[in-house]
Amino acid sequence: MSFTPKGKHLIAGEWVAGDATFKSAPAHGEAHDYAVGTPEHVDKAVQAAEEAFWSYGYSSRQERADFLNKIADEIEARAEAITQIGSQETGLPEARLQGERGRTTGQLRLFASHILKGDYLDIRHDEALPERKPLPRPDLRMIQRPIGPVAVFGASNFPLAFSTAGGDTASALAAGCPVVVKGHSSHPGTAEIVAEAIAAAIKACGIHPGVFSLIQGGRRNVGQALVQHPLIKAVGFTGSLVGGKALFDLCAQRAEPIPFFGELGSVNPMFLLPEALKARAAEIATGWAGSLTLGVGQFCTNPGIAIVIDGPDADAFSQAATDALTPVAEQTMLTDGIAEAYRSGRDRVKGTTGVQELLTSVCNMRGASPYLYKTTGENWLANEVLGEEVFGPLGLIVTVKDFAEMKKLAQSLHGQLTCTLHMDTGDTMQARQLMPVLERKAGRILANGFPTGVEVCDAMVHGGPYPASTNFGATSVGTLAIRRFLRPVCYQNMPEAILPQDLNH
Repeated sequence: MSFTPKGKHLIAGEWVAGDATFKSAPAHGEAHDYAVGTPEHVDKAVQAAEEAFWSYGYSSRQERADFLNKIADEIEARAEAITQIGSQETGLPEARLQGERGRTTGQLRLFASHILKGDYLDIRHDEALPERKPLPRPDLRMIQRPIGPVAVFGASNFPLAFSTAGGDTASALAAGCPVVVKGHSSHPGTAEIVAEAIAAAIKACGIHPGVFSLIQGGRRNVGQALVQHPLIKAVGFTGSLVGGKALFDLCAQRAEPIPFFGELGSVNPMFLLPEALKARAAEIATGWAGSLTLGVGQFCTNPGIAIVIDGPDADAFSQAATDALTPVAEQTMLTDGIAEAYRSGRDRVKGTTGVQELLTSVCNMRGASPYLYKTTGENWLANEVLGEEVFGPLGLIVTVKDFAEMKKLAQSLHGQLTCTLHMDTGDTMQARQLMPVLERKAGRILANGFPTGVEVCDAMVHGGPYPASTNFGATSVGTLAIRRFLRPVCYQNMPEAILPQDLNH
C-alpha cells in the first residue's frame, strides 16, 4: 500500500486543514507540509470526544475488544507504508520499525484479550445483611468505570509503540475512554498513517468518530489547551522532564485537577556486586555496551550508570567497556533536537569536576557515537548533575570505596524506571541489603540483565517514583496501564435493571 500524506488533522472522522503549516524534517527522503494545530482544533476534538463518550464509555467489553483488534488489523494492512515513512522520518532501521509495529499491534490485541476476561474491573459485592445488629448492611457493589476523554502526547523516540496508537491510546480505548492525540512533530507522517488505520477501524466497527482525533504540530499553546480543557479527564505523556513537568503543573492548577501520567526520565543505574564483577567483568561490560548503544541509546530504559567497587576488577570492567564501545560507529538520531540535547548532556558530564574521560568521539549534526566517562562515588554524591539523564549512548562508571558507599549512592538516587543488580550467589547478602532501597527507587528491578527491552505483558511495570514518572502507582506498559483511566464506583441497593451490564452476572 502506497501512502501520500494529506498533511491534515483527523478530528472526529474528518481530515481538517489549518491556516498554517510546518514542514517535516526527515532523516532522509522527501519532506512534507503538515497543518499546524491550534486551540480551536483542540476544542473541536475534545467536544467530539465528550460526545463519543456517552456511547463508547458504555459499550460492551466485546465491542471494545473488537475495535482494538480491528485497529491492529488496519495497522498491519499498512505495514509496508508505515515502515517506509517511519524510516524516512526517524532514521530508524526498517527492522526496528517492523518490531515496533509488532509491539504496537501486539499490545492492542493483548488489551483486547485482557478486557474480555473482566478481571481488570475489580468487581466486588457485599450482599445486604438486613438482619444485622445494631444496624443492617445495604447491598454494595463496586466496579471500575471509565473516566472520560483522555489526552495523549506522542513520544519522539517511539513513533509507533508510544505514539498515535501506542500504549496510552490503547489502554485508554480499552478502558472505554475516547482519545485526543497531540502528534509529535518529528514523525507526523507516521502519525497520520496510523490515524488513518484507526479511522478505518472506527468506520468498520460503527463507532462514534469522536472516539479518536489526531492534532498535528502546534506550539505550546496547543498542548496547554489540551491538558487544560475542562472535558479532558486524564493525560498520558512520554517525553522530557522539562516539558512533562510544565504540563504536570498545568494539570494540577486546573479548577478540576486531573491525573497526569507522565514518563519523564531515568538513568537506570546498574549495581555490579563484587563476586559477579570478579567472575564476569568483561562479559557484563560487553553486554552493557550493547544495551547502551542499542537504538543510539534513545530508550527511556537505557542503563546510563554502572556502579562498581573500586579495585582491579573495576579497572578490568572499565577497560572492557571502553574496548566494546570503541568500534561503535556513528548513527543517526531521531531528531536534530535530540542530537543537540545529547551533545549538551555530554558537555555537562564532561565539564563536571572529577570526571575522567575514557572514550570520546565527534558528534555532528544528527549523528551520535558513544561516550564513556568515569568518576568516584564521592564525586557523584557531591554533584547532583551527574544523576541527570543524558538521552543517548553515553555511559558513566561510578567507582565506590566499598559496599557501604554503594548503598549510600543507591539511597541518594531520584526515582528510576529501572535498577539492575549484577550478582552471583556469593553476592546474595549484599543484594538483600540493597533490595529495600531499590524497591523505593524504581518500578522494575532486574537481576543479571539489561533493562532496554520492556516486555508488554500482565506483570510489567514501566514507571517509578518521580521523576521517572509523575504517578508512582501506575505503569504505561502492560495490562495494568488500563487502570489509569478507570475509577471505582460503588452502587448501593441498586436495582439490577439499571446496574452497569458488567455487574449483571
